[in-house]
Amino acid sequence: MSRRRIKVLLAKPGLDGHNRGVQVVAQALRDAGMEVIYTGIRQRGADIAKAVLEEDVDVVGLSNLSGAHGTLFPRIAQIVREEAGEDVLLICGGIIPQGDRKELEEAGFAGVFTPGASTDEIVDFIKSRVAGGK
Repeated sequence: MSRRRIKVLLAKPGLDGHNRGVQVVAQALRDAGMEVIYTGIRQRGADIAKAVLEEDVDVVGLSNLSGAHGTLFPRIAQIVREEAGEDVLLICGGIIPQGDRKELEEAGFAGVFTPGASTDEIVDFIKSRVAGGK
């Protein structure tokens, strides 16, 4: 009996155009056997939520290095929850000060990954929280 692959949607909301880190994460998730949809840079919240529904993903990962995470990420989490429900695992990464993590967790982000987090840590985090991911 084969298990369904974990589907992960990665997006770069806002005006941040630095995408090297999210590309490294995308490759690590693919190497771990996950299906990855990368929507690219400068995505709007509504477009991310639409892609979540169209692709029927298990995980949404947002990345931002410009400091706009405190504004963008909670709003996108709200839109995703309204459109796709509570079953989608939300994670995020980027330049996120320790003091901002609690707000992001309260907005629904189960994992907050900053520079220095290993790709193995991200893969293991997702696999431990998504059914069929082990």
